[in-house]
Amino acid sequence: MNVSDDSNRNGIKVKMLADASFSNEQLNHFHDLVYDQVLTAALSKVSNEYGPPPSPFSFFVMGSAGRIEQSIWSDQDHGLVFTLNTDEAQEYFLKVGVEISEGLENAGYKKCSGSVMASNPLWCKSMDDWETQLVLWVGESTWESIRYLLIFADARSIYGTPGMVSRLKEKAFDEVKREQLLLRMLDNTMYMKKGVGVLGQLLVETHGAYSGSINLKETAFLPFVNAARLLSFYEGIKETPTLSRISRVSIDLMPVQDKSLYSKNFTALLDYRLKHGSNSDYDSGHYVNTSKLTKDEKKSLKEILKVGEQFYEHVRKMLERM
Repeated sequence: MNVSDDSNRNGIKVKMLADASFSNEQLNHFHDLVYDQVLTAALSKVSNEYGPPPSPFSFFVMGSAGRIEQSIWSDQDHGLVFTLNTDEAQEYFLKVGVEISEGLENAGYKKCSGSVMASNPLWCKSMDDWETQLVLWVGESTWESIRYLLIFADARSIYGTPGMVSRLKEKAFDEVKREQLLLRMLDNTMYMKKGVGVLGQLLVETHGAYSGSINLKETAFLPFVNAARLLSFYEGIKETPTLSRISRVSIDLMPVQDKSLYSKNFTALLDYRLKHGSNSDYDSGHYVNTSKLTKDEKKSLKEILKVGEQFYEHVRKMLERM
């Protein structure tokens, strides 16, 4: 495929995404449709060459895709679990994982820089091997293994047998609770960029390609996402969207008015990103150029940032009192 073909393909995708970008729900439904088409094509190709899948399986997405919180552009975070615990099954499903990853890249989804993809044996395993892996991650309790557990918490099955992923998440949650890892998980999530300075100013990038812009992912999304994910481990909440996690927190832990405040501001954040994000490519989608915001738009963003920080602090203090 030549450069002009790539440009035409990306242009078509951008138009389709723009048509789907009236709301976070519509946009993420569009992403799921693309994934479904890529998965169908990948399975068809592997089946034609190596025969049908040797056992039931589930393909799952993680990250913003797992939480149903993708922006217009998204990278890849996904995995595979299958029932048959043989080398042949592993080899087969790794081929499927490679085809899926290549297909998604061709569809405009950047490969994960950390290789959290079904093309990587670490994220493509039998049910037995996955259960062993989860126990191992909990037992190791290193910064990296805890990061993997946090990533896996966002797993959402989108193809195949969904009950397999639910069973694995149950295992992960039980192991984390048994080993009392929540404070270690809290430590793993505490390094986040401040979005508002002591004088009430928005803290923007001071150099590089996004100078003058604020990184919404690091300053706004991470406090909400990390706080809700930690709560999901604490209360055994299997749903992945941040809003669902907040809504399912018990009133004993969080009063209704607090849950409403956090949900309202996270919803506003999703809408804010769609309206003001650069969105010319994956990296730019995380940034908003504050010079293009009105006074009221800056005020709204500061409120979202303040509430996100408040939410995370609420959860941090709660876990430290355990």
